[in-house]
Amino acid sequence: MPGRGSGSVVAPVGAPLVDWSELSEHAPDGLAVVDADGYIVWLNAAAAQLCGRDPADLVGMPAPFALARVTIEDEPAEQVSIWAPGDGVRREFAYRARPLPGPGRGTVVAFRDVTAERHRQRRVAALARTSATLTSARSVTAMLDALAHEVVQADALAAVQIFTFDAAGRKLQIMGSAGFRRWPDFFDRIMRCRAGGAALRMLDALDAHEPVVVPHRWAAIKDDPAWEPLREYLSELEWDSFASVPLRIRGRAEGVMNAFFAPGQVVGRSTMEFLVAMAEQAAVAVDYAALMHQERALARREERQRLARDLHDSIVQQVFSVGMQAKSLTVLGGRGEPVPAPSVQRIAGEIEDLSKTVLADLRAMVHELRPATSAQLGLEEAIRALAESTGNRTGLRFEVVVGDGVADVGPEPAEDAYRIVAEAIHNVVKHAEAGAVTVRVGVRDHVLTVTVADDGRGVRAARAAAGPGRADRYGLTSMRERAERWGGTLRVRPRSGTGTSVRAVIPLPVTVPHERM
Repeated sequence: MPGRGSGSVVAPVGAPLVDWSELSEHAPDGLAVVDADGYIVWLNAAAAQLCGRDPADLVGMPAPFALARVTIEDEPAEQVSIWAPGDGVRREFAYRARPLPGPGRGTVVAFRDVTAERHRQRRVAALARTSATLTSARSVTAMLDALAHEVVQADALAAVQIFTFDAAGRKLQIMGSAGFRRWPDFFDRIMRCRAGGAALRMLDALDAHEPVVVPHRWAAIKDDPAWEPLREYLSELEWDSFASVPLRIRGRAEGVMNAFFAPGQVVGRSTMEFLVAMAEQAAVAVDYAALMHQERALARREERQRLARDLHDSIVQQVFSVGMQAKSLTVLGGRGEPVPAPSVQRIAGEIEDLSKTVLADLRAMVHELRPATSAQLGLEEAIRALAESTGNRTGLRFEVVVGDGVADVGPEPAEDAYRIVAEAIHNVVKHAEAGAVTVRVGVRDHVLTVTVADDGRGVRAARAAAGPGRADRYGLTSMRERAERWGGTLRVRPRSGTGTSVRAVIPLPVTVPHERM
């Protein structure tokens, strides 16, 4: 047939003539010609529509395509570029490029809009990564921070906040965030806003158990005097609309996820479906953390019961021996004869030794058996009582330094802080061969810091004496888990000179009072 193999196609006789310029103008995909400097010199109607601009405005603008040097024989792979000329417009184009024949004629680019497709891919990937995170051993704060970042990245949001109820179920605490910086006094500021009459729409989502969407929220509140305490905070990012989605666990709203949308973003049905799905993931994380906490509490109760049995088994035998020695004295005294002094001294000495042993064992085991000391006495008094009791029992000299704000620490972080101090002191008694211990506790910028330092032989020498594979007997894993539960850290370091320093840093949750319906 004529034309085959010649690089051209000859239309059959009688076929209608084709206007190739009209064909390119009305092609379904965007077509553009870009010059050697990367500027648009021509584009068809589909290209202008994809870019959301008038064709006359687009000619002469920089093209959004990274044009590689290709030859006419190459089969270039499809690439993706971002078109964001301003005014909130952000689109993703998949494109292929070919140089036009002849020198200096530029490159023709065929492209299509893949924004929605890639958006769906990012959402699916975010859900998958979040599901994987839930199976990790990370703290609930770390999991919710990671989830908030996934939501921000998947939907290109300005920011995300995740609030959950505290253990008492009455106050909201911010446990995860992305976008906004963490402000130490965020809690104080939002309380001032609420006192000034600001409407916290996330409370509406909590009470209704349904998502709340507020278009153009920032425009509505930025000049409202009630929001003055948080105006600087909310002005950090460019955002427009707002949505709040409740975290529902077994029919109850246990928190909310707040989403701050970038200017130009539309809060549509698919967006809300994604936010609801991620809120469900956050609810799973919160529920999982609560179940793990209950499991740990059960394990602690079982351990206390075991220690109680051990206490009974060991102390009963010693007290029985004391009773037998006392009975011997009764028998000797009942004979009506003078009691030999050596016999009395021997029995009295044995009773004294047994009494000291019983008292020491009781004091040691009581500290292991009382889980609610910090809740009953407060963190400061609990630590002082622990230091005094341990000092009386062991002869260690204690200095306890408590800073401001410790009395306001919530019961759960206070309990974990107390347990860290107790375990660190236990290590000093068992391994350090120290003479003095200093305990420092303080709160600054909503961060609780506890430090236990001794003048003993140091952590390296103690570990060497304990032998290989026994480091966990120092309770380091337990202490670290307690700190990481709140997104904090634990460090154990040798002191300059002699001794060891154990330092735990625990960020305290920012809380928002809210009465349940």
